[in-house]
Amino acid sequence: MKFGFTLAALALSLVSTASAQSNSPTLEEVRKNGYLRCGVSDGLTGFSNPDAQGNWSGIDVDFCRAIAAAIFDDPNAVRYTSTTAKERFTALTQGRQFEVLSRNTTITMQRDVSLGMDFVGVTYYDGQGFIVKNDSGVTSVDGLGGATICTQTGTTTELNVADYFGTHGMQYQILAFDKESEALAAYDSGRCDAYTTDHSGLYAARLELSNADDNIILPEIISKEPLGPAVRQDDPAWEDLVRWVLYALINAEELGVTSQNVDSLMSAANPEQRRLLGLEGDFGKSLGLTNDWVVRIVKKVGNYGEVFERNVGQGSALKIDRGRNALWTNGGLQYAPPIR
Repeated sequence: MKFGFTLAALALSLVSTASAQSNSPTLEEVRKNGYLRCGVSDGLTGFSNPDAQGNWSGIDVDFCRAIAAAIFDDPNAVRYTSTTAKERFTALTQGRQFEVLSRNTTITMQRDVSLGMDFVGVTYYDGQGFIVKNDSGVTSVDGLGGATICTQTGTTTELNVADYFGTHGMQYQILAFDKESEALAAYDSGRCDAYTTDHSGLYAARLELSNADDNIILPEIISKEPLGPAVRQDDPAWEDLVRWVLYALINAEELGVTSQNVDSLMSAANPEQRRLLGLEGDFGKSLGLTNDWVVRIVKKVGNYGEVFERNVGQGSALKIDRGRNALWTNGGLQYAPPIR
């Protein structure tokens, strides 16, 4: 009996030790390199955009910074690769140029099941909209019949326009460009009657036009565009890690854990906060991380609300309302499974 008990205890110990170690080859490669490789846009204010010194910022950038903080306790241990909408998926899956694609990318069924990659969740709930010149007299999408519309190739926007205009019996012409900057410049120069992209992107695009006040964003949203990061399908443990970084950001906001108060909460009595902060359980170790992985994220990057506000919310130039990106407890769609 005693010998059997000893063997059982040893087996349990070995299982516990194994679960505390990473079984993700991607994570081991990232650690060996000393940095995370992150695929981002070719420049979109609020999501992923470099400044004059080459420093990247935005929601998509902060997501990669959160992963790096969880792994290295250093949000700057990231190397960014700019990629176009047309090239982004092959760069991730075939070119293996980065470990995470965090580039304002719409989650669709075809992309999720057919391209050798998996989306880990929604970082921003969006929808497609249109911007037009004030002097066009157009105040609704229904006034765009016969219009020439500029957009970026390799995105969901062309299909959405075809669906909407076809359903409403409206004629139109598309001018598609490889780069978003090219499509926006064509609209700004008058080659198109309207420019279309994700509604959030229109706020950023408007700031890039020669005279922002001469343009109006139409009120209609014609599609669902849930934006989220993706990873290759060949490493489920890495996918788990990246997914739970997103859930940690959202859970931290819901539980009131911020970059300003996280240190004072290290003696919290709330069991949900204690699990989140690694004070109870081995949840970090199950991901191949330290148990204070969420503390690292929140201290260095903030929670989801902080990330939203400084990049696209009231603390940014875009000043987008939380809307559907508010927490579910505040009438929005952001909701994360619990850490337990």
